Amino acid sequence: MKQSATQRDTGKPTTPSEEVYAKLQQAIFEHRLKPGTQLIEERLAEVAGLSRTVIRPVLARLAHERLVTLVPNRGAFIASPTVDEAREVFVVRRLIEPEVAKLLAQSATAKDISRLRKHVAHEAMAREAGDRPSIIRLSGEFHLLLAQVLGNETLLRIMREMCAQTCLVIALYDSPNTPACPCHEHADLIDAIERRDGAYAAQCMLEHLNHIEHALNFDVRSEKAIDWRAIFS
Repeated sequence: MKQSATQRDTGKPTTPSEEVYAKLQQAIFEHRLKPGTQLIEERLAEVAGLSRTVIRPVLARLAHERLVTLVPNRGAFIASPTVDEAREVFVVRRLIEPEVAKLLAQSATAKDISRLRKHVAHEAMAREAGDRPSIIRLSGEFHLLLAQVLGNETLLRIMREMCAQTCLVIALYDSPNTPACPCHEHADLIDAIERRDGAYAAQCMLEHLNHIEHALNFDVRSEKAIDWRAIFS
């Protein structure tokens, strides 16, 4: 299984519950599990080779993070943001992330800049390989990495939720073959941060978020078959 940036940073041992959580989360972030998809405990337990007692708290955790909706007497479903909810996510992100960029322009070290550029290099390699799931995951992780570099744990918790919600929004409303998070815009933002140009860094972030939202088609929802065994392979 590919590890997220957060997993690579912590290096903590993985329990069966954490492994299932990470795989489901990654499948959601990479759009292999679409919004509205039902997560059946028995099926998940079968393909993961685990008991339902391991699966159940994982679904509760994903529900707490608003990636999953638990419906009484029906089960668990991948959350499906409405158009209004999708737009609300971008309103919140526009309030927060330009200020993050501005603060980073004041505090980022050479090591921080190197870390950000390394991540963008991974994004570029994924694009060159045409690896769309990795492109989607890495693009979202870049925004989390900004919060990590800033070192504000409260902000990081908020950004985790916002990025997760954005991922669901993109899964529902992404226009076919349209890169919702262009790699060069990440590189431009890093350049502004490195130059200590806080005002321009904030502007870059605001324009970037607007670009992501405007690239979405709120009239389109795609449906694809799910390969459950691939998710847990």
